[in-house]
Amino acid sequence: MSAPVVEALVTLGRRYVRGAPVPVGKALLAGRVLSPRLREHPRRRVTGTRFGVRVAVDTRDLIQRYLYLFGVWEPHMTRWLRRRLRPGDTYVDVGANIGYHTLLAAHLVGEGGHVVAIEASPALHRHLLRNVALNEFRNVRAVNRAVSDTDEILSFVLASSANTGANSIVPYVGPAEAAFDIAARPLPALLAEGEITRARVIKIDVEGAEGSVVRGMRPMLPRLRPDAEITVEVAPARMARLGDSAGELMETMRAHGFHAYRLVNAYTPESYAAALRGTARVPERLRGPVTGENDLVFSKIDADSLP
Repeated sequence: MSAPVVEALVTLGRRYVRGAPVPVGKALLAGRVLSPRLREHPRRRVTGTRFGVRVAVDTRDLIQRYLYLFGVWEPHMTRWLRRRLRPGDTYVDVGANIGYHTLLAAHLVGEGGHVVAIEASPALHRHLLRNVALNEFRNVRAVNRAVSDTDEILSFVLASSANTGANSIVPYVGPAEAAFDIAARPLPALLAEGEITRARVIKIDVEGAEGSVVRGMRPMLPRLRPDAEITVEVAPARMARLGDSAGELMETMRAHGFHAYRLVNAYTPESYAAALRGTARVPERLRGPVTGENDLVFSKIDADSLP
């Protein structure tokens, strides 16, 4: 089969996965055929999301491939943020990557709202700025810095451009595709007073460095609005390699009146096809220690699950 015919079939398959009203065969098609093909034969496009913004993508990368294929990244988190953020709110995105959650939040909070997007990687920061410009958002402040608990210079390593979300300061043994040094500051030092006191949701996704980020947030936690919620991707094994622990992070949040909830997440193409045809998963109360990598939501709401 000729390459143009294969490419045309991939385009038709993508349209079926994204838009067909019936779910028959979507998971198999996405997982066994389309995702591998788009990874090995990348497309560079500007694609639309399910909430109406545009994103420049290169399908070699996992996040960008899923955006091209499904029109969404982290569907359960996306649904939860769409329930949380309202016009006029402030959203803080720590570890913004190419800006998917930043764009979602900018769309939701509107012209009267405000988004702070913090990304350490200079390359991803530039990509984020391009995506913000593509959508002509004027409510986003983008910051090219790392976040820690002290002022310091941090060294990041990216193992593979097949997953740009894996930029990390966690020690890495093996061939690295890219590395860079960047200045880091505690989050309160990177935010204006109004950005702290008006933040409705703060998202932290920093690939194992969440211990130092949350430790550096301690002075600002009492200044947050009463309904502020904080989402943290917690990876205990990676945290331990930096001398941190999930237990310390959990105790910091408990001491400031936050309860922990777990939001189910998965990254297989099959799980995305299922999530997009199923009902939204909500954050469920975490009772017990953190085991394994988890997306946690910290809220002052005391319940079995978050609405």
